[in-house]
Amino acid sequence: MGSTQKPDVSIAVVCWNMSRELPRTLLSLSRAFQRNVEDLTYEIVLCDNGSASLPMIPEMDPAPVLVHFPQRSKSPVGALNAALKHARGKWVGAWIDGARLASQNLLQGVYSAGQLHTNPIIAVPNWQLGPKRQAVSIEEGYSSEVEDGLLAQAGWPDPGCDLFSISSPEMSRIDAPMLESNALFLSADTWKRLDYYDPAFSEAGGGVANPDMLVRAVGLQNAQLIRLASVATFHQTHGGTTTDGTAKAIDAVKQAARNYARIRGYPLRAVRQKGWIFDVKTGQVTKDNSM
Repeated sequence: MGSTQKPDVSIAVVCWNMSRELPRTLLSLSRAFQRNVEDLTYEIVLCDNGSASLPMIPEMDPAPVLVHFPQRSKSPVGALNAALKHARGKWVGAWIDGARLASQNLLQGVYSAGQLHTNPIIAVPNWQLGPKRQAVSIEEGYSSEVEDGLLAQAGWPDPGCDLFSISSPEMSRIDAPMLESNALFLSADTWKRLDYYDPAFSEAGGGVANPDMLVRAVGLQNAQLIRLASVATFHQTHGGTTTDGTAKAIDAVKQAARNYARIRGYPLRAVRQKGWIFDVKTGQVTKDNSM
């Protein structure tokens, strides 16, 4: 890909002290793992948020571009915005948690969904590795070692591995109220129009900066929410703010919700609009913009 050629898709990834998880995340986005991307040009823009040492970037195609971010912060918002502003693609995805693996046909699905509307808000559902939500399963003995065994059992890193078989969904169904998407893809112009993520969400983990972005994006005039089915991101355990035990998760969510109400002046609500559902596996589109 020439230096002046804009890629079809960009993925902006932010990370912090993820030496175990990040290489897997990046490999899941590589051409060796992603399916049906032979004719797709894409880039991975990685911004580290002040890790103890620079992240290990595996040899892969495409080779991730590492963006320097000098202002270390407990919130990932600044680093993610730096990566988003560096991205050159027509469709740009925000990967606010660098510990999430991508399913094999995610990028092909994003590109196909981008052809369905002039201003799509493309939301990939969140799943978590393990038998239950990690905030619960960690209290029942789930650990990084157990997770490593599950991934080996599923066949990782072979592109034929079935990550869904060792994971749990964060939503009960694809059209359920959606709080956030760890892989949210918008046009480059839409990111600029929204002025990226709000730096007011300065608490650890960014609080509800990601749910706030989904709410703001879906609320844009002439925008169309498109939820992707048959693809997902899969959270690896790493002591995250809302996955490291039930009590910690509840406390983190309460604090984040209070901060949201302070910033926005109204309570946080999940996006209830069903929007369009695009099944990447079948190519079928179901259109329903009811609440």
